[in-house]
Amino acid sequence: MVAAANPHAVEAGVAILRAGGGGADAAIAVQMVLNLVEPQASGIGGGGFLIHYAAATGEIAAFDGREVAPASAKGDRFLGADGKPIAFEAAVRSGLSVGVPGVLRMLERVHKEHGRLPWARLFEPAIAIAEKGFAVSPRLHASLTADPTLRAMAAGSYFYAPDGQPRAIGETLRNPELAATFRTIAREGADALYRGTLAADIVDAVAKAPRAPGGMSLADLAGYEAKKRSAVCAPYRAWRVCGMPPPSSGGPTVLQILALLEGFDLGHMAPESLESVHLVAEASRLAFADRNAFIADPDFVAVPLDRLLERTYLRDRARLISPERDMGTAKPGLPLDRAEQPNDTTHSTSHISIVDGAGNVVAFTSSIEHMFGSGLMVHGFLLNNQLTDFSFVPSKDGRPIANRVEGGKRPRSSMAPTIVFDSARRPILAIGSAGGASIIATVTKALIETLDGKRDVQAAIDAPNFANRNGPTELESGTALDALRTPLEAMGHAVVLTEIPSGLHGIAIDGRTLRGGADPRREGVALGE
Repeated sequence: MVAAANPHAVEAGVAILRAGGGGADAAIAVQMVLNLVEPQASGIGGGGFLIHYAAATGEIAAFDGREVAPASAKGDRFLGADGKPIAFEAAVRSGLSVGVPGVLRMLERVHKEHGRLPWARLFEPAIAIAEKGFAVSPRLHASLTADPTLRAMAAGSYFYAPDGQPRAIGETLRNPELAATFRTIAREGADALYRGTLAADIVDAVAKAPRAPGGMSLADLAGYEAKKRSAVCAPYRAWRVCGMPPPSSGGPTVLQILALLEGFDLGHMAPESLESVHLVAEASRLAFADRNAFIADPDFVAVPLDRLLERTYLRDRARLISPERDMGTAKPGLPLDRAEQPNDTTHSTSHISIVDGAGNVVAFTSSIEHMFGSGLMVHGFLLNNQLTDFSFVPSKDGRPIANRVEGGKRPRSSMAPTIVFDSARRPILAIGSAGGASIIATVTKALIETLDGKRDVQAAIDAPNFANRNGPTELESGTALDALRTPLEAMGHAVVLTEIPSGLHGIAIDGRTLRGGADPRREGVALGE
């Protein structure tokens, strides 16, 4: 089974599985098609994180394909001449925002360890669609309509008609340049992107960005390394939950929220009840206070991960949760040797869940950051703007911020690809989401709905979203949660009714039975056999 954000991509993944490919093979095929049909969200110009469970050995591996800052990057990268942070909108569409892409090198490493089919075979579906063309989807059209700056960039001629209007829903869109790029990568491997002509053209595009150049070099690309890390795992009631370690904050923060809630009997509460939403929001406050202070690239910053996930520490933190009152802004629970960083802004991301016939499981979240990334297009694909995930200021009140910009560093992420295991260490759920820092909230919601609420995975995904990132309690507007606004305010919450973007795609595993779920807020499907 494959669950992802676009039917073309899902069908490509299923075809690879039918041809004898494994989950790793299918993930590559799905990503390449998503690059084409959902370019606003992910692609080879971006990065990602992948959790892989190998059924034969029981290994749970975390593959880190996060972008890195060019070696020339300094802490003042996003400061203006006045020493103040430049506007986010100004940073996005500039060379300053582009990190060295990582997802392709990561997928190559995953394929070397777990692939079954030849590398070149995995690019065939995307090449065929790029050459034949695909119908512009309502979501792609809406994203183009909403983007105020992409029209004026070089990518504008691909995404917009000569009269400046976004490509119409149903219009056939072809990308022969991307097909040629994929053919080159299929033939030469990931080196085609990190060395040679493609690499030189990426460096040139960043240097000639309409706004400030980013200083990326050929050495930055050639030196990129996809890393294999230990998955971060912790018990939650009868289950074991595994996710991505830093530089993603997704895994640790989800695990903290769950641990903080273990003392509350969520199974006897309706998931969208006042009591349940309040408790999850309070646990989220505490977890985000720690996240914003301590999580960053562990190759640059000492992340106290063991202490943050230590059970006694979390039980003590849970005592701060009152069932009756909102606690207000939470403070980090460990001594601070650094300053806290505010939350990320909204992102465009995509999640893929896969289970193959041998029982291998993939949870893979991929992103180019803001919608359409930096807007810089090279040989048919967009470059990311992931460096805006760094703190725009390097220090605060005389203390350094852990997630400050440094050359060669990976910016903090919220991506949370997750695999859940039962007490016998058998995988029972693969899930993840899109949506920036709200990824943590929506993945947590889906886990609680499936594990505590015993809902099927589609119902869990459908359920209304809510979040608290140590600020106001955000409720997905136009849902049953609207009714909780007044009672939550009576408990002391500042409540905001808003759109909470998500792109949850999951697969529940029950022996040989697979049940998939796709987020109705996007255009995905789950297909299997």
